[in-house]
Amino acid sequence: MQKWIDSTFDKIVDKFRVSTAKAKEQGLIPYRSEGKEWIGSPFDGNSWWTGGFWPGAMWLLHNATKEECFLKEALRVEKLLVHELMEFTHLNHDVGFMYMLSCGAHYRFTGDSEAHRNTMHAATILAGRFNPNGYIRAWDKDRAGWAIIDCMMNLSLLYWASAEENDPRFEQIARIHADTSMRTFVREDGSCNHIVIFDPSNGEVLDCPGGQGYAAGSSWSRGQAWALYGFALSYMHTGDKRYLETAERIANYFIANIRPDGLTDSDFCQPKDEERIDNIAGACAASGLLDLSDLTEDTVLKESYRDAAIKLLQGIDAHCADWTEETLGIMQKCTASYHNDGAGRHINILYGDYFFVEAICKLRGADAKLWSPMSK
Repeated sequence: MQKWIDSTFDKIVDKFRVSTAKAKEQGLIPYRSEGKEWIGSPFDGNSWWTGGFWPGAMWLLHNATKEECFLKEALRVEKLLVHELMEFTHLNHDVGFMYMLSCGAHYRFTGDSEAHRNTMHAATILAGRFNPNGYIRAWDKDRAGWAIIDCMMNLSLLYWASAEENDPRFEQIARIHADTSMRTFVREDGSCNHIVIFDPSNGEVLDCPGGQGYAAGSSWSRGQAWALYGFALSYMHTGDKRYLETAERIANYFIANIRPDGLTDSDFCQPKDEERIDNIAGACAASGLLDLSDLTEDTVLKESYRDAAIKLLQGIDAHCADWTEETLGIMQKCTASYHNDGAGRHINILYGDYFFVEAICKLRGADAKLWSPMSK
């Protein structure tokens, strides 16, 4: 096993040395690769919610290798994201994804005061989206009551802000949203809704549409991964056992639905004859499962979670990883949304690569802990 882990990591580093140089040459924030070119975000330019994953990957690789090229690329893209922070117009609840992995990582490793200020700015934007009826609003325009399971990952930014500023209000917002998510998103069997629409005036649940999944009531696999990883992180930040128990319930459901080949269907309830795979979900779940393996007190579950994570990662490596020089990205068969192919179906999408790299770093004992509480 260790030989496979080390070999895979070496291939990642070789691949991203080339990919990093190309991103710098093109001057963009990579969203997906197409042959030997990076393609930028499909919507909203550099304000698109995935922008933090590229500098996050650079910090992961710099932490593991100490190579200067990864550090310089992380800082290049951070400047682009900070510009979007000042513009503000297109930002939403995904500032956690965008700035925890860019400015937040920069501060974590260097103590840079400007990076700290920018990360706090992002945290205040996220806190400002809180509706006192119990949830963080996801998107703008006419969707005041919309919340999505993805936000469980963004809560780390709020936990971080409370710890940094010794101000409990950020953590209180995060906990209230997590509690609402436990009650309204997570089903008894461990599956999850993607979207819950609340009445913004009183918090009443109005609807639970299918969102990026197959249908209402189905199980969009990346939503399950966001929930699994996100509740594990809430436990990591707070020590609240309810969050650990919820993460374990979701993890057990996810593991029961992993394909025999280790790949991940886009929706666990999709038609059996539909070939629609989302390896982003598998890579994200694998990284979350590795954390959960460390967090759980059950020795049987510890082994189960680690084994499932390795099955997912080796499935991706065996069936959907492109290690050739013909592509810049690694993971293939990534699918952004079940019914809408506008952001990509069965292609390379960079944030899938991010979670794959993160999980392999964890297996090597070189985790940069970008989502974790900072040690004082």
